[in-house]
Amino acid sequence: MAENIVWLDYNDASDQETHASSDTDALRRGLLDRLEAVLLYLFPQGRIRSGKFYVGDVDGNRGKSLVVELEGERRGLWKDFASDEGGDVIDLWACSRGLCARHDFPRLADEIRRWLGLAPPIGRGPKPRDVRSAAIDDLGPYTAKWDYLTADGRLIACVYRYDPPTGKEYRPWDVRARMWRAPDPRPIYNLPAISKLQDVVLVEGEKCADALIACGIAATTAMNGARAPVEKTDWTPLSGKHVIIWPDRDAPGWHYAENAARACVSAGAASVAILVPLTDKPDKWDAADAVAEGFDCAAFIRGGERRVVKAAAPVLPTFTLGMLLDDDSPLPPDLVAPRVLTPGGLLVFGGAPKVGKSDFLLAWLTHMAAGATFLAMTPPRPLRVFYLQAEVQYHYLRERVKEIRLPPSRLGSARANFVATPQLRLVLDDAGLAQVIPAIANAFVGEPPDIIAIDPIRNVFDGGDAGGENDNGAMLFFLSQRVERIRQAVNPDAGVILAHHTKKLGKKQFEEDPFQALAGAGSLRGYYTTGMLLFRPDETRTTRQLIFELRNGAAIPSMHVDKIHGEWREVDANERLVMRDYGERLDSERRRKRDAILQILFDEAAQGRCYTANQFAESFEGKAGLGGERTIRERLSALSTQGYIKYFRNAQDYGLPPARTKFG
Repeated sequence: MAENIVWLDYNDASDQETHASSDTDALRRGLLDRLEAVLLYLFPQGRIRSGKFYVGDVDGNRGKSLVVELEGERRGLWKDFASDEGGDVIDLWACSRGLCARHDFPRLADEIRRWLGLAPPIGRGPKPRDVRSAAIDDLGPYTAKWDYLTADGRLIACVYRYDPPTGKEYRPWDVRARMWRAPDPRPIYNLPAISKLQDVVLVEGEKCADALIACGIAATTAMNGARAPVEKTDWTPLSGKHVIIWPDRDAPGWHYAENAARACVSAGAASVAILVPLTDKPDKWDAADAVAEGFDCAAFIRGGERRVVKAAAPVLPTFTLGMLLDDDSPLPPDLVAPRVLTPGGLLVFGGAPKVGKSDFLLAWLTHMAAGATFLAMTPPRPLRVFYLQAEVQYHYLRERVKEIRLPPSRLGSARANFVATPQLRLVLDDAGLAQVIPAIANAFVGEPPDIIAIDPIRNVFDGGDAGGENDNGAMLFFLSQRVERIRQAVNPDAGVILAHHTKKLGKKQFEEDPFQALAGAGSLRGYYTTGMLLFRPDETRTTRQLIFELRNGAAIPSMHVDKIHGEWREVDANERLVMRDYGERLDSERRRKRDAILQILFDEAAQGRCYTANQFAESFEGKAGLGGERTIRERLSALSTQGYIKYFRNAQDYGLPPARTKFG
């Protein structure tokens, strides 16, 4: 274990240069291991494209002048082509902070260590066999210890406090990794107790939490107290709970409270409020001081002055008939008219494999980002669209968007308003949400997204412990605990579009209720506000049927659509030769099937075999590209009418059994 700690004594001049070099190498390795996360932390407005990271400059402005290599031996090397600066990842960290990697190294190294969750260098001399013993030997015996447990009581980490002459110090020990570092993500304190309660007090530090716990108050804290990195802490156990934050009476305490409050809101806390410290108390007064002096903490928590960050919503909103009749306020504008997607709505877009769902969805979303009408679906303005997709790799996504025909006058809006991911390889569990939510929240400068599209459900599905996507309970968990968490975290009024596959239904079943074809239909249909299906009624034709099911508006007639010259258009299903190229494709396909059928009949006749129409359709279904039985019978009938095929009834003359058909 000792090899994971870099030992450096800046007070020993003779060894300083050697140790500094070793420390630099260790920090560089740590940063390179998590390079993508490092870059997004330093430059939230940067973007990853084709194995490189792009940002405007070392100040983090939008742009592409500064490029960081993400792959191969050059991973971590960067160059700003505008200023001609460059270097490795440590130089980049230093420049982003306005520091010099050489002259400000001790300060820079401490900051990087804290971000990586590594312990700072301790002492000097040989590396001991037991790192924990070394820490105790150098700092003296620990004066306090706090255990961080899972909700079911398993040990995650320990935090040790030491009080050497230089002042108090804390050392986290990751139990699972057996290293002096904080776990990733960092748990909050007292999970076994707070997981069972609805009202929780969040304080600054384990000492304060223990003081309140001793008074019978459910309390917790983030690891490292006021210095806790909010973005590295797992706040999800506070989802659905009423949180009161009790800060220390100083500026860092209030800053911690505000950051923690935002994190609790993002985690889905039912309500969040910050207690305002009493003005007659001394600086740095905290919950532990209050308990020590006999202060009535419970009364202060119940009735103290507070700043509400998020109030609890009513458990069940209700409206009288009079309230509904008297409310003449305008309806919120549709995100996509007419009522296809409403603010806070959920649209499920389904279709069979290879029907063209992703291609259709990509064209539709880019039109919405441009503020342009698409197949009679109209946005009120250019919409901010985040497309989270898990099927198409970057280069092929790039190829597809270049084929989309947007109005030239609106292309400028779409360029900035449409943001897509390359092919994701993650599941929307807690770890996946921790990556996805910040990416969506930071995609549009200063503005939340209007539409969040996820394509397809199957590739990112997490149903908890309930089961797979065909299980109604698992689907409900995914919708309520995964999709809704994303929406609530970035924009509660955003419209969500989910692309999903359909299961196979019989023709009669599909005609009666096509939306039963959606997998997981029971809970899925009960949850969405709009359903949309792309269906190909005839596999021999490229025409698709677009079917709508609206909960928030009048029914929309289904339409027939096709992709012609790279553009999705509505077509007339009853006129097969409306457009020359469409008719030519049909004629070509008919000729191909005619030739295939005649060649098969010729070859079979040479072998002394003959068929009735039904026997031929059954025997050659799906072969030579002829399609299903029904399609083959239709082609045989047409070829017979045109004189290409002749039937005979005197089978006995050829030594064959009589044909039981009126055609022969």
